[in-house]
Amino acid sequence: MMFRNLSHITFADNWVLWLIPVVILLSIVWWYFLSKKNYSSLKLSSTKSFSGFGNPLKATLKKFLPVLRLLTIILLLISIARPQTSFDEEKMTTEGIDIVLAMDLSASMLAKDFSPNRLEASKKEAMAFIDERLHDRIGMVVFSGESFTQCPVTIDHTILKNQLSLVKNGLLEDGTAIGMGLATAVQRLKESQAKSKVVILMTDGVNNKGLIDPLTACDIAMQYKVRVYTIGIGTNGKAMTPVAMTPDGQLIYDLADVQIDESLLTDIAKKTGGQYFRATNNKKLKEIYNQIDKLEKTKIEVSAFERKTEKFYAFAFFAGIFLLLDVLLRYTILKSAP
Repeated sequence: MMFRNLSHITFADNWVLWLIPVVILLSIVWWYFLSKKNYSSLKLSSTKSFSGFGNPLKATLKKFLPVLRLLTIILLLISIARPQTSFDEEKMTTEGIDIVLAMDLSASMLAKDFSPNRLEASKKEAMAFIDERLHDRIGMVVFSGESFTQCPVTIDHTILKNQLSLVKNGLLEDGTAIGMGLATAVQRLKESQAKSKVVILMTDGVNNKGLIDPLTACDIAMQYKVRVYTIGIGTNGKAMTPVAMTPDGQLIYDLADVQIDESLLTDIAKKTGGQYFRATNNKKLKEIYNQIDKLEKTKIEVSAFERKTEKFYAFAFFAGIFLLLDVLLRYTILKSAP
């Protein structure tokens, strides 16, 4: 098992391997001259008188010792050459786009028409969406009465998801600044070199705050060729929505009309080449994300990183075993009498 997948073995110092044939050649020459030296010139008419003397096993083991030492040296040289498992770097074509999630954090996103509320349901589905977009660079913008970049566009989805988990109501001034949220999201994509740039904007209200009008932000998105997919979050009719807060900070809920500017969201999506969706429950929101996941993707070229793992341990281990065996044989069974 130690030598499995040898087809992937490479050597960091492969010049050391050239010493192996040299060692083998020198060993053959040494054995040849040693055998000539030990050859006796005494001639006997018969060896019958010597029958019964000697130990065949001991003689065999003695012949085996040079082979054992040679194997030890070869394995040590292989270890010094630093064998590694190596998967060569290669370029491959994959699918990917640059995406920014723009999420509404206004107090109404705590409404309980979604489980457990609109905001947590949106975060859950956004997490699942991120997991499906392995090769996309994704960033995140949050907005309520103002907007903020929660995470720049990145391929490191672990960092992105950590930042998404920290999102909560109260991080920003309350309100619904759709124009500011969209403008900030487009700003994150302005320098992008991707051929396909997308903003997924989620809101449950009507624009009532911010210094930038939503349609102005839409024009900016069109200028930078950013496609905007808008999602209106909220059931049809009324929903249990926060309407006040007690002195100790507890929210007071009551039924309130769900007001989403669908006309505006549809207009933004249409002008930028995107699409408007209405999510009325958790299941519908999941389906919307699945639909967006099927967007046309842009082919990009990425590199697979070369991975190397040191594998000299097995060779060094067996070299040590052979060396130990050689020493044991020489000083026990094959030990010469004084």
